[in-house]
Amino acid sequence: MQIGHGYDIHKLVEGRKLIIGGVEIPHEKGLLGHSDADVLIHAIIDAILGASCLGDIGKYFPDTDSKWKDANSMDLLKVTLESIKNLGRKINNIDSTIIAEAPKLSPYIDKMRENIAKALEININQVNVKAKTNEEQDSMGNKSSICAHAVVILT
Repeated sequence: MQIGHGYDIHKLVEGRKLIIGGVEIPHEKGLLGHSDADVLIHAIIDAILGASCLGDIGKYFPDTDSKWKDANSMDLLKVTLESIKNLGRKINNIDSTIIAEAPKLSPYIDKMRENIAKALEININQVNVKAKTNEEQDSMGNKSSICAHAVVILT
């Protein structure tokens, strides 16, 4: 059994779609990044890579590589799954937390869990997603960014 922790943060800006957990969420701002900037999926990818001692998301999907420009993070998650399959590892479970003052994410949590489970070829009951606010503190609390943490256990 191996455990990995992942973290990601992106700035909220106008003119971008807000995509979290593979779900497009109606909002006046979206996350700035080289890919679709899906903070939840990026945190999960980092946790999977960390549990496998394979480095981090920047090693596999660098923002200096035009191949990954505007990439769908769910596709990056599928590539990550293939990397750990080749090592004979399986995902036991994922626990994650999104920190965002707005928008309210609870209506989208089940779809996020479904998307993640499908991409990783696991049962939805192996994926937990929580949403929290930062009580109007720091960049998440003042609505200028969104971050996510994820913990993954591999067997």
